[in-house]
Amino acid sequence: METSPTYQVKTEVFDGPLDLLLSLVEKRKLFINDISLAKVADDYIAYVRSLDQFPMADATGFVLVASVLVLIKSKSLLPKLDFNEEETASIDELQDRLKKYQRYKELSIQIGKMFGKEMIFPRIHVSKQMQPIFTPEPSITQENILSAVYSAMSKVPKPEKLQQKTISRVMRLEEMIDRLSERVNRELRLSFHEFSGHGKAEKIQVVVSFLAMLELVKMGSIMVRQDDMFSEITMETMTIKTPEY
Repeated sequence: METSPTYQVKTEVFDGPLDLLLSLVEKRKLFINDISLAKVADDYIAYVRSLDQFPMADATGFVLVASVLVLIKSKSLLPKLDFNEEETASIDELQDRLKKYQRYKELSIQIGKMFGKEMIFPRIHVSKQMQPIFTPEPSITQENILSAVYSAMSKVPKPEKLQQKTISRVMRLEEMIDRLSERVNRELRLSFHEFSGHGKAEKIQVVVSFLAMLELVKMGSIMVRQDDMFSEITMETMTIKTPEY
């Protein structure tokens, strides 16, 4: 099977694989500031686009090594740059991943040399005549299983029938204001008792009617009068017109 050529870094000061570039930089045999990481990234993108399939494993290694090179160059350009605990932990994790990546790469070379020459993981032969069977303990019988099922079902809480209640419709304040305004304008004078149906209507309807009356007084649409405390409240319209009956 044909393999695609590996990516090679080509700059004015270095020509070779990316992991070798990192090794030379870490050993201080190559100055990181002489390498244009932007050009390295652009060249790698062009290399990936030239392939028929996206090299997932190769791209993962490139991102890991390139991130370490960026970190080294950042420290070189900003020697006084301080990192907080979270950033330091991220750097340590990145370096640990790089060590594991290099270790896996070394092992992959050794496995590649052994591949096809000797059996590394032999296949376990299973007889085709063997049929899987269910072999429970002697204490597990049909009666015990049924008893356990019935016991579990008896502990399931039974659904409770909730009491049903009908919620009556409550008229909104805006509707009550319109109704009261129309009634007073039609009859010119009206008692609050006649409008609200006090004694027959629900308490909430009386409250909403009273709030509607106060709102119309505030708007200057009606005038109210009460001769004595707790006596009847009379509502009159502010518009002069002939009453309708």
